[in-house]
Amino acid sequence: MKFNRKARLDTSQVQDRRGSGGGLGGISLGKGAAAGGGLGLVGVIAVVLAMVFSGGGSGDGGSPLGGLLGQLGAGNSSGQADNADLEQECRTGADADAKDDCAVVAIVNSVQAFWTDEMAGSGTPYSDAPTVFYSGSTSTGCGQGTAQMGPFYCPNDATVYIDLSFWNELTTEFGADASVFTQSYVIAHEYGHHVQDLLGTSDQVGSATGPSSGSVRLELQADCYAGVWAKHASTVAGEDGQTLITGITDTDISNAVATAGKIGDDWIQAHLGGGRSDPSSYTHGTSEQRQRWFTTGYRTGDPNACDTFSTSDLG
Repeated sequence: MKFNRKARLDTSQVQDRRGSGGGLGGISLGKGAAAGGGLGLVGVIAVVLAMVFSGGGSGDGGSPLGGLLGQLGAGNSSGQADNADLEQECRTGADADAKDDCAVVAIVNSVQAFWTDEMAGSGTPYSDAPTVFYSGSTSTGCGQGTAQMGPFYCPNDATVYIDLSFWNELTTEFGADASVFTQSYVIAHEYGHHVQDLLGTSDQVGSATGPSSGSVRLELQADCYAGVWAKHASTVAGEDGQTLITGITDTDISNAVATAGKIGDDWIQAHLGGGRSDPSSYTHGTSEQRQRWFTTGYRTGDPNACDTFSTSDLG
């Protein structure tokens, strides 16, 4: 995956809360990274597992994520954003090819530009959601966010949160792929949740778990939406009319599909739950299901093919 070196980046879609010293280029995106968060909410799943196997529970009545966010971690991030470094360092696609943080900016720009165009003719226009870069922990509309959660979308403030150091942790813990595109899959999945929020799909989901629960259907649909974006990514233009991403290879797609296989409920429970897998506690779908729905989105390029709520066959 490469970026168009001439394309102009829009850093206003990102809020950098890492503070001075957070710096650019300190994250190994594309050089030792992986996927996670709402995509698999890997950190959250680990907590869910601990709660399930110890008899605990969670839920806020609106999103399965919300209750957990309020319980995980206590941090002292001020919540103040300073984009001075990003604005100076992340100007073009050439910067995205050269600098880790700038690559994330370019991906966010591409995903949001796609959904802006895709939803323009619908009854629900797309509205941008910011992505927050933070270190360690930060306040969110869903409670205190921590790095252990991985990237996640908070519906209460319509914001995607990423502690970029999580990429490296997930690579180490899960052996997931380290390519830039795999992380694009993560980000596109999170913005899939924003699309669901805008469309009201998220309102169909309560706190129930299980292999055919609303939570699983929501996550599989977000995987599918990520695949839809991937199908069109090499034709999506930024605010200057320049295509942001010049091409996605078959290897990129294969790596993303392989990563999806590492973040299914069954895989994570077997590896983090001492070899035990409890389908009644599933919240994101099995590895096979996650691979299937990302592939469905990529193969069809059609959001309408991502209706996981009407089908009785999730895979």
